[in-house]
Amino acid sequence: MGRDKGTREERRSQKDYSLAFKLMVVDEVEKGYQSYRQAQDKYGIQGHASVLRWLRKYGRLNWNGVNHMKYSDTPQKKIKDLEKKVKKLELEKEVLNKAIDIADEKFSTNIRKKYLALSLEFTKRQSDQE
Repeated sequence: MGRDKGTREERRSQKDYSLAFKLMVVDEVEKGYQSYRQAQDKYGIQGHASVLRWLRKYGRLNWNGVNHMKYSDTPQKKIKDLEKKVKKLELEKEVLNKAIDIADEKFSTNIRKKYLALSLEFTKRQSDQE
C-alpha cells in the first residue's frame, strides 16, 4: 500500500486520489499514526499541502491555522509534550507551595491566606466576564 519516495512514475497526480483514500489518510493522521508529512511521503502524495488540505476539509480536528511548514508532530506526540509540561508545572507549584509554607512559618506571615483571597477574587472576576 505504501510507496517509496523518488521516481516520478510512483508519484500520483491530484486527480488520482479517491475520496476513500483521502479519508483513510486523514484518519491515520488524526489517530496519530503519523504526521501529515509522513503520510505524504508514505503514499507518494505529490502536492506539498494536499494532505493538510484534506485534513481541513474532511478531518474531525481543527486543522485551520496550522502552519504546515512548521507542524510535523502527530497528535500523540503533542499530547505527550503537553503531559510533560503539566507534570513540570505541577512540580513547580509544589515547590512554590513549600516555599510559601516555609516563609509563613519562618517570618510569621500569611502569604497563603493573602494569595488565596486574591486567587478567589481573580477567579470570580474571570467567571463574571464569561
